[in-house]
Amino acid sequence: MNLRAAALALVACASPALADRLALQGELIQGGLVRGATEPGASVALDERAIRVSPDGAFVLGFGRDAKQATLRVRFPDGTIVDRPLTIAQRSYQVQRIDGLPQRQVTPPEEDLALIRDERAAVAAARATDSASAAWRKAFIWPASGPISGVYGSQRILNGEPRRPHLGVDIAAPAGTAVIAPSDAKVVLARPGLYFNGAMVILDHGHGVTSSYSHLSTIAVREGDAVRQGQQIGAIGATGRVTGAHLHWGISVFDVALDPALLVPSPIPASADAPTATVPAAPGSSPPASR
Repeated sequence: MNLRAAALALVACASPALADRLALQGELIQGGLVRGATEPGASVALDERAIRVSPDGAFVLGFGRDAKQATLRVRFPDGTIVDRPLTIAQRSYQVQRIDGLPQRQVTPPEEDLALIRDERAAVAAARATDSASAAWRKAFIWPASGPISGVYGSQRILNGEPRRPHLGVDIAAPAGTAVIAPSDAKVVLARPGLYFNGAMVILDHGHGVTSSYSHLSTIAVREGDAVRQGQQIGAIGATGRVTGAHLHWGISVFDVALDPALLVPSPIPASADAPTATVPAAPGSSPPASR
């Protein structure tokens, strides 16, 4: 049994008595998203953090890069409390070296620190959005097509200096390649000129689930816009801290960064002719941006 199959098996192992009152769908794996269903009126907490539950009992959980164990607590409308321990499947991560970056972007100078603080505050505020939208229930699609040049969880060493793990997926494609919404959403951040992320869009899919799109060449939406799955939101570029044109795609549940590749159809496998996996073109996706 492979790692992903084992994680799915873990989700399925609920006691018969609990199965009718609590169901989990997804992978108990580092970087994974799990959709849950329970009785209407129940309350849910993950490691004592309250989880939004929709009127029909639907909720969503996310597990970070280094998650190992968690406890799901459900209080049913009749007052019954169930604590369900969750074991999160472990993953191994790549080490990636990137050299040749301008030194001011590896170790930012003092005069750039205010810009960096403002960027981090704006991104954190967008990811703190807790709307009642049910868009997170819809199956996600890839936001762009191209070779995968960076994977979730990898440790980056920039100009020889270790940095924080890479918490998303990079899709390499020419500047101007269309970026589309992977699911229905509301735009909660659309801002050019950020220090690290360049031109960036963040979409709210509800219940704390957000997706982010960095290094864009153009932004095709405004904050507050409602977008539909497959609608163009921008175009791939090389803005911010990058060495070439690509899309950095991230998905989070509040401040927990997930692996987007676990939420979409698997990319075309790598081969001798294609050293990195390739995301296939999405049916009906928009053509490359012209502006």
